[in-house]
Amino acid sequence: PALFRFTDPKLATAILALSTPQKMAALRREKNFVGLTLLGLLVASDILFKVDPKSEGLRAGEGDENLVLWDFHDLLFHTHSTEGRQANPLGGRYAYVGAIAPPPAVRAPWPGTPIDLQALAPAAGEPASPFAKLLGERHSVREFDDANPITLAELAALLGAVARVRSKWSTPLDFGDGNAGPDLDFTSRPYPSAGSAYELELYLAVNNCDGLARGYYHYDADRHVLVPIEARAQELQALFSAASFAMDAQDPPQILLTIAARFNRVAWKYSAIAYSLILKDVGVLLQTLYLAATDIGLGGCAIGTSNVELFARITGQPFHVEGPVGQFALGRGIAAGDPI
Repeated sequence: PALFRFTDPKLATAILALSTPQKMAALRREKNFVGLTLLGLLVASDILFKVDPKSEGLRAGEGDENLVLWDFHDLLFHTHSTEGRQANPLGGRYAYVGAIAPPPAVRAPWPGTPIDLQALAPAAGEPASPFAKLLGERHSVREFDDANPITLAELAALLGAVARVRSKWSTPLDFGDGNAGPDLDFTSRPYPSAGSAYELELYLAVNNCDGLARGYYHYDADRHVLVPIEARAQELQALFSAASFAMDAQDPPQILLTIAARFNRVAWKYSAIAYSLILKDVGVLLQTLYLAATDIGLGGCAIGTSNVELFARITGQPFHVEGPVGQFALGRGIAAGDPI
């Protein structure tokens, strides 16, 4: 990662010209040529890169096939709404205190005659349905009982209820013109996903789990197994520290789930809306995690930040191929009334 600031308009114009693939010989004949030293620095930072002019099927000059699948606005949003590849302020900074009044929690009523729904509600004392009861009990838990950690059996039950592959099938792509496209593979899982893409993967940073060693794991939803991934102690500590800070919690979670997206799985089909669809999928998966954890008797808390560079270092995956789009702290919550 690198950040460059250009204050000379002529230099900025010359840099802009590099957005179109050009030969080095032609560049050196330009009046505003930026110089080999700066070009070398930009190449070393992957801001400029060599392209194959004979490549077919890719937009000219946009690099490897995984990068080509990104719409620019999506990649910009992904890197600027996460940590690791930008240096702008991020998170709850209350930047408009003193300038704009805080918006109200409840919207002002629309004018018109309201239709009262209270009379249609269940009678007082009538037992709630199991689902309504589960929704009512769901809440964010930020402090965990490390003397009574989550067990491997409970973790297996949660992962199976939330993300396990239930079925698989293939079908040819049909544009309706009589020409069959390639076969597309699909799965069914417990939560909904845009276009049945199911691009989301779960990675677990385990801090305290009865029956499972501290470390980093990938959940293979097809085989319903955990696969260990080598991670350094300082990388795990960085994950837990960031999660504690984001939750404003004193101690780290027992397990930190990172929701990562295989971006090409969605972007191969959808244009302009691919990243927004991924974030919608993250939302429904987080709610499913909340409800499953509550049902099992565990606590959880969605976390709004993630670090794309830290994930890339641990997994070895380029940030634009597979990267974090959500996190969820999990464990056995401290019972109400117990000291925190």
